Amino acid sequence: MYFQALDDKKTCVGIYHDGNLIFDESKFPESFKDSKTWRYSGFLNDDSIDYGWILSEGASLERMCPKELEESFKKVNRKMHAFKKSFELAKINFNNHCFFDLVPHDFLCEFLEIKNGITKHVFDIFDKQEYYDHLVSVEKLLYKIRYQNLNINNDNCRGLFMSSMSRGEVQKILKSSKRIDYNIFGTRTGRLSTYFKSFPILTMRKETRALIKPHNDWFISLDYNGAEVRTVLALLDVEQPLGDVHNWNIQNILKKKGIIDREKAKTFFFSWLYNPESKKIENTIYNRELLNERYYHNGYVCTPFGREIFVNDYKSVNYLIQSTTADLVNERAVALDKFLSDKKTFISHIVHDEVVLDMPNSERYLIPEIKKIFSQNSLAEFKTNLRAGKDYYDIGVLNL
Repeated sequence: MYFQALDDKKTCVGIYHDGNLIFDESKFPESFKDSKTWRYSGFLNDDSIDYGWILSEGASLERMCPKELEESFKKVNRKMHAFKKSFELAKINFNNHCFFDLVPHDFLCEFLEIKNGITKHVFDIFDKQEYYDHLVSVEKLLYKIRYQNLNINNDNCRGLFMSSMSRGEVQKILKSSKRIDYNIFGTRTGRLSTYFKSFPILTMRKETRALIKPHNDWFISLDYNGAEVRTVLALLDVEQPLGDVHNWNIQNILKKKGIIDREKAKTFFFSWLYNPESKKIENTIYNRELLNERYYHNGYVCTPFGREIFVNDYKSVNYLIQSTTADLVNERAVALDKFLSDKKTFISHIVHDEVVLDMPNSERYLIPEIKKIFSQNSLAEFKTNLRAGKDYYDIGVLNL
């Protein structure tokens, strides 16, 4: 069965199916089992639904449109853009309104029938990726985050207004969208990026993070100790160090080279790891050649998650490690979201290799279990750093 959701918000429930617009959930098909649509929407709870947008790895409808539908799609797409432009000029806030309430239903039927045709074409020409289910689960989490408002305010942020440069940046942030719109396909490695007009969570200066406050009592931050180093060790089947991985490198590899400072050790290690021409660290457990032998074939990095990334051999190790680490973190974020489904604590945001929770005092007892879930990823158990704070800047180490 092919169908289309009419909006992407839980509050705007409606589908197009078999030539009809249906707004009453009681009149939806009895089952969506094995059905197909273009993209996930919040009211679609059946795990057997497949998504063309995921299958096409974020391609646009225009790009995926088959030749026999090109002219029809161009016509309806121009009209759709005209509607959207008029709504923008009218300053209609679609967080508060359903798009399909403002567009003539006969036009919607025409547009959605063509969208069904494009969706069917995608399923005709693509096979599911090995990591398809992973992508779907991550996109469902990012959907949740997309419709959460961040708590942004300048309480206790007087220092940010001391310079004209900071004042301008702060004012811009205070006026920006309060929602994070992540793009799961924004990078080649799978590391998250954000769409235009999203809250700039990935690019803001650390000092301005003080503007972000929890809705509950605390932000709880989780990230891996030396995430990319630990990913390398896991990919090489090396047992994970129990303590700090950079200090472990000093004691076992770098001390012989006269390096005993942790920050210098990090710089030295990564300058070697991501430069295939460097000979700074040779004949150790960190075997770049073995990584390429296992995961780089015919110009493609093939990650443990099943991603195939076309890249030259100079960047192959870099892409392998970045992609695998990003997928490990997103995998754990999905597991945490599932664990927290009946709790007040929720995932506020994800920043590169860090997952940040918004937690009330009453659920602090959950932290040990949360740490355990995050630590135990599909490759190995990684040592996890915990931090806590009353805003996203003033966030300190939390020892358990």
